[in-house]
Amino acid sequence: MRLILLGPPGSGKGTQAQRLVHKHGIVQLSTGEMLRAAVAAGTPVGLQAKEIMANGGLVPDEVVVGIIADRIEEPDAKKGFILDGFPRTVPQAEALDELLRKRHLKLDAVVELRVNESALLARVEKRAEETRARGEEVRLDDTPEVLTKRLAQYRSMTEPLIHYYSERRKLLTVDGMMTIEHVTRDINRILAAIGAVESKADEPAKKPAKSASKATKTAKKTTKKPAKKATKSAKTAAKPARKAAKGAAKAVAKAKGTNKGAKKAAKKAAKKAASTRKGAKAAKKATKKLTKKRAKR
Repeated sequence: MRLILLGPPGSGKGTQAQRLVHKHGIVQLSTGEMLRAAVAAGTPVGLQAKEIMANGGLVPDEVVVGIIADRIEEPDAKKGFILDGFPRTVPQAEALDELLRKRHLKLDAVVELRVNESALLARVEKRAEETRARGEEVRLDDTPEVLTKRLAQYRSMTEPLIHYYSERRKLLTVDGMMTIEHVTRDINRILAAIGAVESKADEPAKKPAKSASKATKTAKKTTKKPAKKATKSAKTAAKPARKAAKGAAKAVAKAKGTNKGAKKAAKKAAKKAASTRKGAKAAKKATKKLTKKRAKR
């Protein structure tokens, strides 16, 4: 994630930058700090900047861009960065675009913290009064007079960047007059909406998936239980039917047995009747024979 925070002095850019750094594990790149670090390290760009600053001159854009080019190559900037204090002008923004294009990197968004200047001045005045009431010294750069000058400078030099990034569809505006928490929430919401960061809706997407899986398991269990109960009930209901069927089978078998007995008895009776008929025939024959013998006598 690569961001630029835009807004006048006192709009809360520093506070929001720190929150984004903490939340997303990216680095905050302050041009002032980078210049000092480059000078201390004695890099070619740092030595060039040192000479210019020693002569009381303003460090040219190409030197600042060179320092940024070196810094974004460091391992901690690979995940992303927030540029603080750069670009301040349209030419600096164009130079930054060219640098990122050469490095095959893209700027995800420019977040503008829009504030009410009158409210900012009132806030600074109140802070200065409270500091004096505590008996402390007011910082020279934290007075309404200094802020008025800085706001005028911002309008003339930096405000044109709003139009520049708006044309390139990179500008996202947040109401900087809300509470710190609200501003942070709004920034993260719009960054998630453009896909620069993972949204909260996506993060717990795994949880609903787990819940869905759990729900499916529960549904299966719930479905199984009634099914088991229904099967049990069916088995219980089937018992008397099976008993009745067995009884019927026995009765049929008994009936078959009875039929067999009847057939056997009939056969016996038939045999007996046959032997009786044979006996009657034999007796008849014997009587005829006896009658013939008597007639001969």
